[in-house]
Amino acid sequence: MHGTFVILLPLSLILMVFGGMTGFLSFLLRVSVLLLLTGTLFFFGALVTLAGISVYIAYSAAAFREALCLLEEKALLDQVDIRFGWSLALGWISFVAELLTGAAFVAAARVLSLRQRQNQAI
Repeated sequence: MHGTFVILLPLSLILMVFGGMTGFLSFLLRVSVLLLLTGTLFFFGALVTLAGISVYIAYSAAAFREALCLLEEKALLDQVDIRFGWSLALGWISFVAELLTGAAFVAAARVLSLRQRQNQAI
């Protein structure tokens, strides 16, 4: 499980960087299909981020269960403090930001497509 989220979260970062580059190009070129592709890319990146976060939580729960089996003394477990910390919070922030960015690109593609149709009608 550890190898899975070690791969998923950097893959999400790569998708965000690639999405940023295609988004920059799509705004410069004003191509609705490229904007739609960028929005889809960000939605896929959000899905990968969510999968990485889910695997991270499951891995932590499995590690805690293994620690329970190894440490049979309950008093020792009371002294162990388990927290996810800032990494999980940043993962959730990244997930929400990718969703909002994907929605913004899809909305921009829709607006651009409607404007192009309106200009063609005139």
